[in-house]
Amino acid sequence: MDFLCWGVTALLLFSSLDAVRCVSVHISNEGPVYVIPGSALLLRARVEYGPLEAVAEVAWEREPESGAPEGRVRLAACPGGSSRCTGARANVRASVEGHESVLHLSGYGRADGGVYAVTVTDHEGATSTARCIVREYEAVHHVTVSINASHSALVCGEAWGTEPHFSWLHERAAVTPAVGAVSEDGSTLVVTKAPLCGHFTCIVSNRLGYSAATYTAAPCETGAISGTTLALICLFLLQIVGGGVAFLVWRRKRKRGGRQHERLDERV
Repeated sequence: MDFLCWGVTALLLFSSLDAVRCVSVHISNEGPVYVIPGSALLLRARVEYGPLEAVAEVAWEREPESGAPEGRVRLAACPGGSSRCTGARANVRASVEGHESVLHLSGYGRADGGVYAVTVTDHEGATSTARCIVREYEAVHHVTVSINASHSALVCGEAWGTEPHFSWLHERAAVTPAVGAVSEDGSTLVVTKAPLCGHFTCIVSNRLGYSAATYTAAPCETGAISGTTLALICLFLLQIVGGGVAFLVWRRKRKRGGRQHERLDERV
């Protein structure tokens, strides 16, 4: 019986030790990570290990998103117990301080995109790997505005820009609730203004700039006076002014005629 108890105790002890002896790593950056060309890529990884563990190496690698093994490149390797890391390229630096490893890549280019992986190896050869997708930050391209006539909705589309932000203008002013309601992602404008008229402009922007497109409907009536009404008012005013001028001319001629009659009477 005592032997059985000792066996169970030893089994539990070894199980607890195995649980303690577990190395793991995760990348702090939430992917995908988008990088503007020419700027720096900075990735941070948190390494976790128990009191009985020792890290033998921290290595950073990159591979294509397709997963093709021939495209895998080792970027940096950091031996355990040392903060000195060896980079494969001049623009790549890596470091390990305590439980954190940092990868810094300057002058990011299109060829630097892919899946970045950090692998931690313990003193017994066990490994743990974390991955993060890194892509190029792209400018906004080819903005279009189309109409869904059945729902009185304008839909703004954009080709492939990164993190697009949508905003709407009506006649060069920001859209108000009196004009319409914008969807949560900003890409759709449901027009409540009746009738649908004027110029509707969708502006799509991100950190690299913006692009815009305009949908043109029938011209809007300005205020409460329509174009036809305004023309009639102008015609009426012209008639009044013309009549006034004609009256003044007639009155002046009448005065001149009266003076001429007086002069003739005096001569007689």
